[in-house]
Amino acid sequence: MSALNYSHLRYFWAVAHDGNLTRTAARLNVTQSVLSVQIRKLEERLGHALFERRGRQLHLTEVGRITLDHADAIFATGEELLGTLRDAGASRRALRVGAQATLSRNFQMEFLQPVLGRPDIELIVRSGQPGELLASLQSLSLDIVLINQPPARDALTPFVSHRLAERAVSLIGTPKRFRKPCSLAERLQKHPVILPTRETSIRTGFDALVDRLGVRPHIVAEVDDMAMMRLLAREDIGLAVLPAIVVKDEIGAGTLVEGDPLKGITEAFYAVTMDRRYPNPLLRELIQHERTLSRQNERAPQGAGQERGR
Repeated sequence: MSALNYSHLRYFWAVAHDGNLTRTAARLNVTQSVLSVQIRKLEERLGHALFERRGRQLHLTEVGRITLDHADAIFATGEELLGTLRDAGASRRALRVGAQATLSRNFQMEFLQPVLGRPDIELIVRSGQPGELLASLQSLSLDIVLINQPPARDALTPFVSHRLAERAVSLIGTPKRFRKPCSLAERLQKHPVILPTRETSIRTGFDALVDRLGVRPHIVAEVDDMAMMRLLAREDIGLAVLPAIVVKDEIGAGTLVEGDPLKGITEAFYAVTMDRRYPNPLLRELIQHERTLSRQNERAPQGAGQERGR
């Protein structure tokens, strides 16, 4: 039996991801007829049709979907080989990190602390939405993604989610908003609040908390970016519902105060990697460092733990 022609497979792979013969031909600088011939030869070799045409669009058959899954794995392995050998031959190792755009910048800095300023490491950091970052991770353009919620994992997307830390959430505000002692329910009634958007775990926990307390707080802002929530709290438009690490510099300077803890509400931080044969050796060091910090916070007395967690 003749061996599989990987040139035919690569042309199929490109068309399958584009879903359009014309667009793929233009991108690869070949004619449509060349693409059609290459795909037809692959279909003859496999003994099955790979596409069916619906109008102007090409759609994968069941065999086409199976073939694409294998092609993804084959070409990803090739990229991994090239990346591994390229990094091995370089005097400086590259570390490619993706971070969810709304993730606490202070947490990112804490996570990356062991490699910051090292002359033997080139640090590349990209921010973006979870979907695009995980796609880059899967294509091996990134080594690790920092995120708030772990992605689903199945046999075709071998993500590995490392739970790094869990930080308590509190009411954060200017000192004057906490001068008068009162209960949490009274404070939430008297002061407007700055909240994350509804699709976050913090918001879900907060909504359940105020329902239990029987209060209806005045929501002055709903924001999907922790950095913006920090700025709004500094402007004193209300009390922000945040982990203290987001505003550790302001707390240290006395500009903001960590007030009432919101029991049962936490923010989780995950590092997502791929199940690779040759993972970047720096990843183990970074993940272990952050987990050690997290264990230290858990063992410390409450006051010291809060201070360190900032």
